[in-house]
Amino acid sequence: MAAAATKPGERPPAPPQFSTSTVSPAEADFQRVMALDDTAHEEIDKWIKDNGAFAKKGAGLADAVLSLKIEQRLEPVKRAYEDFLQRHPRHARGQLAFGSFLNDIGEEADARKRWEKALELDPTNPAAFNNLANSYGQTGPVAKAFELYSKAIELNPRQAIYYHNLGSVIVLHRKEAAAHYRITEQQALRKALELYRLAEKFDPANFQLATDIAQVYYGIQPPAHEAAITAWLRAQSLARDDQEREATHLHLARVKAAAGKLNEARIHLNSVTNAALSSVKSRLARELVDQALPLSAKDDDRRLNLPPTQKP
Repeated sequence: MAAAATKPGERPPAPPQFSTSTVSPAEADFQRVMALDDTAHEEIDKWIKDNGAFAKKGAGLADAVLSLKIEQRLEPVKRAYEDFLQRHPRHARGQLAFGSFLNDIGEEADARKRWEKALELDPTNPAAFNNLANSYGQTGPVAKAFELYSKAIELNPRQAIYYHNLGSVIVLHRKEAAAHYRITEQQALRKALELYRLAEKFDPANFQLATDIAQVYYGIQPPAHEAAITAWLRAQSLARDDQEREATHLHLARVKAAAGKLNEARIHLNSVTNAALSSVKSRLARELVDQALPLSAKDDDRRLNLPPTQKP
């Protein structure tokens, strides 16, 4: 129901800007590596965006060619991290940042080793706990992810992403969560909802978080249609583009129809004009013809299989 079990590896925050006379040589080296990393990713983001625009005109690079170009651009950044950590192997933030870099390029096993090293060097760093929890949430054991996210929250209880991540892993692994916390699966979903609400306090404008909150209601029993409608309306108010906004109309159509508000459901469907959402719209419209929109007996079937939305 949530969009993802985990989020990308968290990088260490940028250090405050000091004059060169007050920055240690190791910290100055680290800042240079981070700057290389940031510059490379800014360039790559532009390549991807530009290539998408060119592709629409039939002039974009093939995926394999673009992937090779990206790999070549990141190679010197990887070498810079390796050189830095060879000279400063006990730099915890360097290990953490390199782990996030490796995770981004698909080297998850090596990323986990770097995060474990970062945690060994600095067991008070919540980002290291969060990143390791992300890794365990993907590969297991999931119980380890529950524990590590909880530790991250304990160390920094004002970081929204830690609550969000833990809630998402609980939703996607509710059976394991029920066993871990010794509660029922329905109680696990409600626990995830509580965690999402805590995240919302610290990140109230996050559209993805708002949609994850609304998605939980597809699994809540007995159905809480009014709460679900309220949640989807809030997500709609935070949509960052037309496709995200129209996707919320589809969810509102399904929930309102399930609540017996068929005319309102049709209004929501008629608000959807994006071609990428047409197949889902058509399916829901066919179901409305029968004056009902029955929900599947399986929680996961209650989800709408919407295409991924584009980030701004």
